[in-house]
Amino acid sequence: MGSLRRPSLFVPALMCALAVFAARATEADGTSGDDPGAGTGAGDMSVSAQVARLYEDAALATRQYEAGRQQAQVQRARAQRAEELLDRERREIAVLHEDLGRIARAQYRDGGGLPMAAQIVLASSTDELMRGQHVFSQVNLAVGNALDKSRRAEARLAADRTKAATAWRTLERRSTELAAVKNTIQSRLDEVRGQLQGQADVSVAAGACRGAVRLDQPRTQVTGAWVTPVETYELSAGFGSGGARWANRHTGQDFAVPIGTPVRAAGAGRVVKVSCGGAFGIEIVLEHPGGYYTQYAHLASVAVDQGERVTAGQWIGQSGTSGNSTGPHLHFEVRVTPELGSSLDPVPWLAARGVPVG
Repeated sequence: MGSLRRPSLFVPALMCALAVFAARATEADGTSGDDPGAGTGAGDMSVSAQVARLYEDAALATRQYEAGRQQAQVQRARAQRAEELLDRERREIAVLHEDLGRIARAQYRDGGGLPMAAQIVLASSTDELMRGQHVFSQVNLAVGNALDKSRRAEARLAADRTKAATAWRTLERRSTELAAVKNTIQSRLDEVRGQLQGQADVSVAAGACRGAVRLDQPRTQVTGAWVTPVETYELSAGFGSGGARWANRHTGQDFAVPIGTPVRAAGAGRVVKVSCGGAFGIEIVLEHPGGYYTQYAHLASVAVDQGERVTAGQWIGQSGTSGNSTGPHLHFEVRVTPELGSSLDPVPWLAARGVPVG
């Protein structure tokens, strides 16, 4: 019976993750003295950069926590499996003990309990005597070997159970610690998201954008010519749907995402409009080859300037809930002109370019 696999290197990885996240959360907390209503400058960049970094940290911490939780479940299942196998081995040993006792009792009744001299006298022949002794010896040897094998298996399973249970308890403890760090990051992220949205509201009320806030671009490289405007999302209001917030029909596709979510350029192009104020709040419009335009509205910040060229997947801003918005989301449109009123349904438009949305 083979041993269970040894615990993986996931525990050291969790410990490293805990140290990194704790340090980064502390660092972010130490730079939180920006006034949401402050003017353009370092304060803007600091809050936006904190949101972007904490957004990534929260996502990574969540993935690490889920991986740790799953690994702990695997180790717990291994410990339970070892316990079941151990119980089975003990039951088999008990059965073997019973068998050996039954054989011994039968042998005694059949003469096995007589002294050797008496067996010799009573045996009808030498062959009968030797056969009886041989059968008993073979059975006794087989049972003894089986008992030894089962005892070794029991010892091995007991060691495996101990290892698996120890690994499970360690992983559960690390997962609990990582969950606490994740919650700390999330709490800090919620705080700076509020600051970021406060800055956006000030800009929209003034009708003047605060200028581009440059963000560190994502490490992952986009391979396609087109992408979804946000990486992780839930679809909300769709193109053409009705609602009290719109004079006619909804002119784009809404992506429900938290404040501060990085917004990506759907494709390569040029920034033809950056504005703050009105129903769309803070918005960006890009011009793409082929005569199409994409709009990104209700933002909390912008990371590009008008006239700038962008690539597919480049972070151009952060989502928010500015303008005529009832909650955090990105309003995304595809148009044939830069202006409102020329929109197409973005979902089939993106699907035709190899980008399924759903």
